[in-house]
Amino acid sequence: MTSSLSVAANLPPDDRKHLAIQTLARTEPLSRVAARARVSRQFLYRQKSKADAALDQAFAPAQDDPAVLFYLPVTAAWLNQLVLCLILICHSSYRGVIRLLHDLFDTTASLGDIHNLLKAAAGQAALINAAQDLSPIRVGLHDEIFQGNRPVLAGVDARSTYCYLLSEAEQRDGDTWGVHLLDAQAQGFNPDYTIADAGTGSRAGQRAALGEVPCHGDVFHIQHQCESLANRLTRIAQGAATRRQQLEQRMTEAKRKGRGNTLSQALTKARKAETTALHLAQEVKALTGWLERDILALAGPCLKDRRELFDFIVAELKQRERLDSARIRPVRIALERQRENLLGFARVLDDQLAEIAQRFQVPEYHVRAVCLLQRKPKTSGSYWQRREHLNRQLGWKFHDVLTAVVDAMDETYRSSSLVENLNGRLRCYFFLRRELGQGYLDLLRFFLNHRSFARSERPERVGKSPTELMTGKPHPHWLELLGFERFRRSPIPA
Repeated sequence: MTSSLSVAANLPPDDRKHLAIQTLARTEPLSRVAARARVSRQFLYRQKSKADAALDQAFAPAQDDPAVLFYLPVTAAWLNQLVLCLILICHSSYRGVIRLLHDLFDTTASLGDIHNLLKAAAGQAALINAAQDLSPIRVGLHDEIFQGNRPVLAGVDARSTYCYLLSEAEQRDGDTWGVHLLDAQAQGFNPDYTIADAGTGSRAGQRAALGEVPCHGDVFHIQHQCESLANRLTRIAQGAATRRQQLEQRMTEAKRKGRGNTLSQALTKARKAETTALHLAQEVKALTGWLERDILALAGPCLKDRRELFDFIVAELKQRERLDSARIRPVRIALERQRENLLGFARVLDDQLAEIAQRFQVPEYHVRAVCLLQRKPKTSGSYWQRREHLNRQLGWKFHDVLTAVVDAMDETYRSSSLVENLNGRLRCYFFLRRELGQGYLDLLRFFLNHRSFARSERPERVGKSPTELMTGKPHPHWLELLGFERFRRSPIPA
């Protein structure tokens, strides 16, 4: 005879549901229902409990948003995408990812699982990076960033912000730079010019790999150096003024006691030191300000005039070296040695303005005047007065010339600050790891190059990735490029 236990175990779901309904209805004793179905009363109580729970959930008080937005099939591939997004988008640590999977999805993962997933993704990312055509890059920006004491060589396209070089290295000498630039050259990298700081390694490597391609100087670094000098001399002058004030107070006290002559010589020296320091600070600040606003500014005089003004500032700094050689001399020497590199952008701008003048058949000095107009704020009356004057001189050609000049200025680059911007974005990832590894850098480079900009000061970049900006062609989502199938929401059936 079949036992009630075996019968209950083999009951299909529909029969269990009907038994639960009969138990809830209480139209007849449970013992009769159990006997007819050949199950125990304990089994019926369990079905009744399940039905009670289902009804309680169905008729529970309405929440703020009871509707189900969408159903998500949580597969192993989807969890792998989640892990990648947590690390690359949310900058999560490995242990943070493990905790989230445990708390939110009741799923366990190990450090090794996450490491293997990232290693596989990095391998695919490296292949995509190596297959990218770099021939559209016209201006390359080079610099070195550091993780601890380890240099990371970086190269960024000035127009699209595409990162074509991100490599950890033991050295940052010419041979190391040359090898990496040769690898980029094999992918089509052949810029019109590059921009880098005064580092000898990057410049030697470029000469070896790219030959006669010019390497312009980075204006940002020398401006920062000059600003630091001016600020330092200002603080010294303030310190000299404070010492003079303190001596004057002491002199007042000494005079009351009839001993004023004991501090007179020291006070005279303090006043002379204050005057010298104050004049030096003011003069150096004026010279460095002139350098920044007139000579190294994008909208400025022609290259010939810039050179003359540059040499004048260097000569003026040299005359003042005797007053503070330790601080002024390094800046003066840096300016003297880097003149042609720092003014490389002016040569490019001059060529473009000459081309605009020839294209529209207008005098070149009018085109230069339109360029200089961009120095004035558009909210000022002088801007609109000067603009109206140029409009009358150029007539119907004015707006076309203005558009061409603004475009030319936008395409003329003076610094490698985009590498500093890249450094800031990478810091959010670097601080999580003591050792980087080339695979991790390949993955970061791939992700940053294929993730679209949510916002930007340049409207043309919004909604596009650096790769799309460089190539002018759309590409699949970065997850799809790594071989994943992205989740697509489907409508909920009524």
